[in-house]
Amino acid sequence: MNGLVFIRHAETDLAGTFCGHSDPPINACGRAQTLEMISRLRPESFDAIYSSDLRRAVETATPLAEACALPVMMSSQLREIHFGDWEGLSWIKIEQRDAVYARRWIDAFPTLAAPNGEPFANFEQRVLEEVHHLQSVAAKKRIAVITHGGVMRVVLRRLLGRNEEQAWHLTKLYCSSFVCPAVLDAREVRR
Repeated sequence: MNGLVFIRHAETDLAGTFCGHSDPPINACGRAQTLEMISRLRPESFDAIYSSDLRRAVETATPLAEACALPVMMSSQLREIHFGDWEGLSWIKIEQRDAVYARRWIDAFPTLAAPNGEPFANFEQRVLEEVHHLQSVAAKKRIAVITHGGVMRVVLRRLLGRNEEQAWHLTKLYCSSFVCPAVLDAREVRR
């Protein structure tokens, strides 16, 4: 089956924080998750492997690429949203720093950026442009795309018509995956 198989990167020691553009490696649990993901996804059926250029995604993509005897094609456009001053912080620490702004952020989500962070509209635009490019590449191929939960939620909401709750549920687990067709029926796309 042609299309894009989106895969969330494996676990890092920054799990439970706003990791964004932070660049931690995957941890021991993440390495085990990667091996389980490879056995689950039948790597021999992939024609190409694309990955965010952040270390946690590349370290998840590399063993899959090796199993497929394919190179990893890296793209900064597949990065998670940049959380600015919140990079690497837990929600508790964010609330301790500025409870008023934290509450405003929740109330306005996703329109209010983290302090000095990437605006959501910019993030969404870069993700959708890259995914549309990958869909054109995937017209006759099956491509693995190793990326981040936020990127995957944009695809689920904007291209596959899932609501926010469904998107969170489908991307909650490390190494979770879903398929996005190379060509979408215009009636299926939620604008």
